[in-house]
Amino acid sequence: MMSSRQAIVKRAAQEIQDGMNVNLGIGMPTLIANEIPEDKDIFLQSENGLLGIGPYPVDGEEDPDLINAGKETVTALSGASFFDNAESFAMIRGGHIDLAILGGMEVSEKGDLANWMIPGKMVKGMGGAMDLVQGANKVVVIMDHVNKKGETKIRKSCSLPLTGLGVVNRLITDRAVFDFTEKGMVLVETLGGYSVDDIRGCTEAEFSVKEA
Repeated sequence: MMSSRQAIVKRAAQEIQDGMNVNLGIGMPTLIANEIPEDKDIFLQSENGLLGIGPYPVDGEEDPDLINAGKETVTALSGASFFDNAESFAMIRGGHIDLAILGGMEVSEKGDLANWMIPGKMVKGMGGAMDLVQGANKVVVIMDHVNKKGETKIRKSCSLPLTGLGVVNRLITDRAVFDFTEKGMVLVETLGGYSVDDIRGCTEAEFSVKEA
């Protein structure tokens, strides 16, 4: 039986279409690299300067010079490209990233995202997330539906410092998939055996349900 994390990663991989340039955020999103079918021509980009990331290396074959933005060792596919930080962020800010899949701490019903710090804890900075949520053509956020205390992470308004306002296009949790539209937040799928009523019971944000 799949863990909730595995279920989220497999569902998020379905968002990636053939020919896309995709940025996978630090943490759970990087696991998606192992879920991309070999018959899809996908270019994974890391803001530290690599386009063409492959699956994680097998034990014993790691190259310490090949890392992603989270400093994990990765592989490079045939035809991969290496470049400096300025070139990488020119890609992001210039609208050349088709899809960014990022982790989240909180998402609001208006599509606001908080994913970079918890007050009182040491942080090194926002990293590339601020640029990605503004520059990518589509932003998908993946996270657990509730925190370790069972409290909802999908709120009317975020309580944590924001990464961006109204930047989330789709949210995928272990329980549901939501889209953020001009008409508000819409539940488009339930996952893991949860019903619509279950989702309402563990979601602070207000949402409508997509018509069948």
